[in-house]
Formats: sequence, structure tokens, C-alpha cells
Amino acid sequence: MLASWGLGNPELGVLMLGLFVVFIMFGFPIAFTLMALGFGFGYFAMGDIVFALVVQRAYSVMTNDTLVAIPLFVFMGYIIERANILDRLFHSIQIAVGGLPGSLAIATLMTCALFATATGIVGAVVTLMGLLAFPAMLRAGYDVRLSAGVVCAGGCLGILIPPSVMLILYGATAGVSVPKLYAGALFPGLMLAGLYMLYVLIRCALNPSLAPKLPAEQRKIPLVKVFWSLATSFFPLALLILSVLGAIFFGIATPTEAAAVGALGSLLLAGAYRSLSFGKLRESVILTARTSAMVCWLFVGSFIFSSIFAFLGGHQPIEAFVTHLNLSPFWFLILTQVIIFVLGWPLEWTEIVVIFVPIFLPLLDNFGIDPIFFGILIALNIQTSFLSPPVAMAPFYLKGIAPPHVSINDIFAGVMPFLFLVIVAMAMFYIFPGIGLWLPRYLYG
Repeated sequence: MLASWGLGNPELGVLMLGLFVVFIMFGFPIAFTLMALGFGFGYFAMGDIVFALVVQRAYSVMTNDTLVAIPLFVFMGYIIERANILDRLFHSIQIAVGGLPGSLAIATLMTCALFATATGIVGAVVTLMGLLAFPAMLRAGYDVRLSAGVVCAGGCLGILIPPSVMLILYGATAGVSVPKLYAGALFPGLMLAGLYMLYVLIRCALNPSLAPKLPAEQRKIPLVKVFWSLATSFFPLALLILSVLGAIFFGIATPTEAAAVGALGSLLLAGAYRSLSFGKLRESVILTARTSAMVCWLFVGSFIFSSIFAFLGGHQPIEAFVTHLNLSPFWFLILTQVIIFVLGWPLEWTEIVVIFVPIFLPLLDNFGIDPIFFGILIALNIQTSFLSPPVAMAPFYLKGIAPPHVSINDIFAGVMPFLFLVIVAMAMFYIFPGIGLWLPRYLYG
């Protein structure tokens, strides 16, 4: 009957993709929606063989060594989060940069950038910094919108700065080396964090009323005290993170092995600070298991869905449409990034990476685009998904813990300049791709 309507296998693949978008708009669980659609359309097109395919794809996901790094990095982040290491880190950076315009805001961004290397969980970073740095900035008389924008933008850096969980998923999906992705994302991530800090520094210097200077006793700290504070909080965490990244970059350890060392190091660091208890360890394990299970089921569902989608030839109409447009590589990148930007409103980054990005990957060769470059560009773009109204998750995370007088409109207004800076960073990366591609080429050839 479907054939009489002119629906062949490729059209069925596009219909399956369209139904998925409709179902998630109604709030159906994404992982199980993917599996249900894969089973249904696969059984219609392939018969009983679909069950063997599902088992095979689920097993291949479970035995993927690269994905083992995800729960280890997530556990490392939760331990650092719950051991109050972030409080020490923020305080030490605050007294170190106390003499700069907008010092609290800059300290917040620096703390977020460093903490982003320990966890890629945006909600956790925004919430923690919303409880720690946001009230401190408001008490110091900082502008509400500037303070909100700093917390939201800084909290999203974990998507891009390695060891990013998003880049692990992209690497597994695209078949790209995770160490190369990490090496490629390092400088773009630091560039974006640097743009944020430069914007705050210039704006607060031009308009000091946005960020009043701290009292003299908080600015004129003896150098010995500053160095001691950094030595006991900033440098231990920085050393742990640099050790993990260095082991990955220089081929000393795989991402999974480095993640295991990082998880152990976070436990030792929390123990050294005497802030590790059985309750905190139990919470971290439970949260890690919950996050890992979500990612695992999502990956299994997306593999089933994408396998059936590929069998039906669902890519063919999309490839034919893009080819018919006769786009240049520049406009192809613009098209894909606009689609990802729009998808970021109803979807989480995980669904975008494992479901929709594979649709674009076969087209990269046609346009001569490096998959590492494409992955880093997506990681930059996904920053906008968390910041752009009306469905911006980071502002809603902050609103949930902010004082009652801080409205969601204030938070939205605060993130807009940082949203613009993300677009500037994407443009800079496109114009100067060596920002992200030089390091992986230098390290790996």
C-alpha cells in the first residue's frame, strides 16, 4: 500500500526521521522512541532479521572501549563538584585577580573554564557557579545582567573544552580519533573563554558602575597569601587536569585509561582536602550511573535508528537535496550549522550528535571538509543551544536558583552578548582553521 503512494525505502527513511521529530515534540522518551521507530520500520522493511541487527548493534555499543571514558570522566567531575574543591578554586582565583576591572566576573569565567575540563555537565557547572559566584557578584553590586551572562556562558564551556564528553560521542559516531578531537578543541575552547574574559574586562573598564571595585582588604592581599592559596587549590586541580590531557595528547594513555587516572586523582585530591565522605562518594556513584545509563541507552537507540535509516537509504533524498542546491563548502557549513542551531532548542546536544550529525557526515567528503574541523565547529555551535532564547537551558538552570528579584528576561538579556561572542568565535575558527587543526597535525601528523 505504501508503494502505491510512491513511498519507497528512502522515503520511508525520511518519514521515520520526521516521525521522530514529531514524537519528541510530544515529550516521548528519546532513547525508547528511537528504538521503537527502528524496530517498527525495520520489521516492515527487513522482517525478522531486524531483531538480530538490533542485538548486534547493542552489543557493538556495549563493547566500544572509547565509551568507557564517559562514566569515568563524569565520575571525576561529580567528585570534584561534591568535594567543595570548586569553592577553594573560586576563592583563590578571586584574590589573584582582585585588582582587575570586573574581577569577580573574570574569576567566575576562569573557574568555569578550569572546572569545564573536569566535567562536561552544563547543568552542574551553571548550578554550582549560580550558588557560589552569582550571589557574590550581586552582593558586590555587580550588574544583574552581566553577572547572569557570565555564569551561563562560563557554565557551557564544558561542551567544548577537553576532556569533553560531547567530543567522545562525536568521535565514536564519526569514527574520528578522540585524542585528535581533544587536541583540536583545546585552543578554540581557550579562545572562546578568552573572548568572554576580554569582553568583561573591556566593558567593566569602560563602565565601572557595572562592576564596582572590591573593598581594599579584598584587593590588596599579600603575595605570599595569594601564592599559598593558588598552590593549595588552583595548582593541584590544574596539575590533575593537565596530567590527564597530556597523557592523551602525547599518546601515553588512551582516553579511557587517562579518564581512569583522572577519576582516581579526583578521589585522592578530595581525600587530601578531607572533604570526601561515604555519602558524597555514594551520591557521585549514583549520579554517574544515572548519567551513563542515559547516554548508553541513547547511544543504543541511535545506533538502531541510524542502522535502519541507512538500510532504508534515508540519506539519499537528503544528499540529493543538498547536491541539487549546488552549495559551496561555505554555504554547506552555514546550512548545517543553522540546522544544528535550530535543533538545539527542542533537543539536547546528545540527540543532535548521535542522531542528526550522522546525516551530515557522508556529505563532508563531497565538500572537502575535515571531520575534526566539523566536530569542533559543532561543539562551538552547541554553546548557542544552551544560551539562545526562548528554550535556553543554561538561563533556566540559573533562574531555578537565583534570587526572586532576578527575572528570566534579565538572564536572557545578560547572555545575548556572550551568544554573539560564540558566533564571533565560530567565524574566527572558520577564517583561521589552524586555531583548531594545528595542534592535532603537529602531534599526530
